[in-house]
Amino acid sequence: MKNKNSKVFLPRFLFILGTIFLVSEDNAQARNLNYYKLSGYESRVQFIKQEAWKSASKKTPRMSLRSSYRNLSLSQVHSLPYVSLRKKDEWGFYGYSTVDHNYEKKSINGDSVVIDHTTGLMWHQSGSSDYISWNGAKDWIRNLNNRGYAGYKDWRLPTLEEAVSQLEPQRRKNLYVDPVFHDEQWGIWTGDIHGSDGAWSVYFSLGNVRWNVKNRFVRPVRLLNDAT
Repeated sequence: MKNKNSKVFLPRFLFILGTIFLVSEDNAQARNLNYYKLSGYESRVQFIKQEAWKSASKKTPRMSLRSSYRNLSLSQVHSLPYVSLRKKDEWGFYGYSTVDHNYEKKSINGDSVVIDHTTGLMWHQSGSSDYISWNGAKDWIRNLNNRGYAGYKDWRLPTLEEAVSQLEPQRRKNLYVDPVFHDEQWGIWTGDIHGSDGAWSVYFSLGNVRWNVKNRFVRPVRLLNDAT
């Protein structure tokens, strides 16, 4: 009798145990399904946040460069931020900018500009067509402001930090500058000086920075504001 009961009990026990396992497995799968649904929802939320950030980044600069002019020594120029040096020399250096630009070319009132949403700068898309002196560059910009290029009258020479930010690590259309800019201006003035010897300039033709008193082109810049 005892053996008969044991034979009946064992299959029932195994059946109950199997049922419990299947129920537990179903609950686990349900939990996994809910987890993945939640992950999918969170992924959509994250995507929306990223798109919103991208949109906001076009309005809010992620970094700022010095905008006031200075008298810069050679050692100070060799220590500029956001720059990778290839070679130092007595005139300046060969190198390129490490800034991750977000350029946008626009036409405002028929005038071409380039907005860099990374630095919060608006550049003249080309600049002067003349190769002029440093003092002549100031007169050129004064005339540009009198005209109100692109509707603005606060154009100026860039600082060396601003100008060197355009230097690309590789030649693009024969110049070390993004092709969003006009390729005529292969070397531009800055508003920074080197003692009484000269002013600092950037060469897109050679990918370097130099101080001297020779003629250069002009590529004006202005800071963006909330109304831009």
